[in-house]
Amino acid sequence: MDEPFAALDAQTKAEIHEELVTIWQKSRATIFFVTHSIEEALLLGTKVAVMSHRPGRICELIPVDLPRPRDTTSPQFNDLKRHVLALVRAQGAAAGRPAQRAA
Repeated sequence: MDEPFAALDAQTKAEIHEELVTIWQKSRATIFFVTHSIEEALLLGTKVAVMSHRPGRICELIPVDLPRPRDTTSPQFNDLKRHVLALVRAQGAAAGRPAQRAA
């Protein structure tokens, strides 16, 4: 899926995230999910692949071994978020883009 929830409001997106996790837990089917949202990737994923700028290759594959439901305020979640953000920023710098501050 390529950013299927990008146009949703926050409440609907949260509900859909929960439903997707429930479906995945029952089926254990592989879901390949593309997103620019680090939080969404960590919330939904079991692994997060950070891509390089060009050529587009996986520069790091990060296992997300956090219990569900995931607590986005936990120190472990935020440690992973900082790590992924640092990788994304490094790829941006390699592409010649100025660093941006996290929102």
